[in-house]
Amino acid sequence: MVEETVAARSAAHAARLSRLAGRVPERAPIQREGILRRVVGLTLEAAGMELPVGASCRVAARGGWVDAEVVGFSGDRTFLMPSSEVHGLLPNARVVPTAGEGKVPVGEGLLGRVIDGEGAPLDGRPAPRPAAEVPLAGRPINPLEREPIDRPLDVGVRAINAILPIGRGQRIGLFAGSGVGKSTLLGMMTRYTEAEVVVVGLVGERGREVRDFVERTLGEAGLRRAVVVATPADRPPLARLRGAWRATAIAEWFRDQGRQVLLLLDSLTRVAQAQREIGLSVGEPPTTRGYPPSVFARLPALVERAGNGGRGGGSITAFYTVLTEGDDHNEPISDAARAILDGHVLLSRAVADSGIYPAIDIEASVSRVVPDITDVAWRERIRRLRALVSSYNANRDLIALGAYQKGSDPRIDEAIKRWPLVQKLLLQDVAESARLDDSKSALEAVLA
Repeated sequence: MVEETVAARSAAHAARLSRLAGRVPERAPIQREGILRRVVGLTLEAAGMELPVGASCRVAARGGWVDAEVVGFSGDRTFLMPSSEVHGLLPNARVVPTAGEGKVPVGEGLLGRVIDGEGAPLDGRPAPRPAAEVPLAGRPINPLEREPIDRPLDVGVRAINAILPIGRGQRIGLFAGSGVGKSTLLGMMTRYTEAEVVVVGLVGERGREVRDFVERTLGEAGLRRAVVVATPADRPPLARLRGAWRATAIAEWFRDQGRQVLLLLDSLTRVAQAQREIGLSVGEPPTTRGYPPSVFARLPALVERAGNGGRGGGSITAFYTVLTEGDDHNEPISDAARAILDGHVLLSRAVADSGIYPAIDIEASVSRVVPDITDVAWRERIRRLRALVSSYNANRDLIALGAYQKGSDPRIDEAIKRWPLVQKLLLQDVAESARLDDSKSALEAVLA
């Protein structure tokens, strides 16, 4: 009897350890209705329900339902964040769990379509028929199974192709203040990049800019191979955040089909701002310039989903725009983005004021995969051109005033001599496409 009691206790203890280790769940969450108790700012508080973080539900409102997601809990209270407008909510309203949360319908029918962060069509056409469903949060890839970045990608922009070459599967930040040509450069890469599928995530943009991007920047020909996910600035923060996740999930599905995908997310800063609104609403403490810790955990989780897939699969080459507040390139989001991306292209207001478009600051921009996708001769030409640009900019004032005496420094003499050719290399009209081989030849001609 004693041995049986000891064995039973040992088995119970082992079962408890297994539950703690996560191998056997102690019990499934109770999928039952709750009651809306309080609305505080952007947060809804419900009682009487038990759902995991990330679960979807609907809150009864006057004249319909409000979609929401569980973002936290405290005691018997569950915190919800609405993903649609909250007009018509009443005290003690029903909160009903919904099935199938966290899934994104995907398929070839998405090509040529414009949808919102919830997958609803914005182009007035019927909803596309899905071919499959994928997790909204994506599936992690073993880093040792990813294909290496070893091939350059033609983006159709001469300055980037020649001096800041991009690798297939690279994640690049496009850092820019307001009014320096960020959207124009994005449009050029959307039209000219060698990619089978283009997925565009417009997060927090003005509604007018969404239409301009679809009709003018993409155009009818560009839209045929593109999927646009738009969540304008007037949408709730959760809807804006989901727009970035949905765009990334769609790009992942096309990559898993073996396609070469270009993902443009405009902008990473507004994704961080949406997460800041959510975090502060549920009581997270602000840390760096008002951003809670969850912001700096979410950004790498989103960015790491892009890149090359497994062996023999497709790739996602991603450009994330980062808005620099007051042209401060060291503010928290810019600093965090530089640490998790594979390089950055900096658009400078000083370069734009000098009449050079795209206004790329060659000295401050870097592509971290250059050694993997270029040969020795190409890298040497890039180094020489950077040295010329640096020498000219360092002595620009002396040159402009006529105070520099020719022959004082051979490096400056060469920079002055070649500067018109350098400007011609950097300048590019919006309607002009510069192929990769032509860009390399133009770089060689400048230094000939």
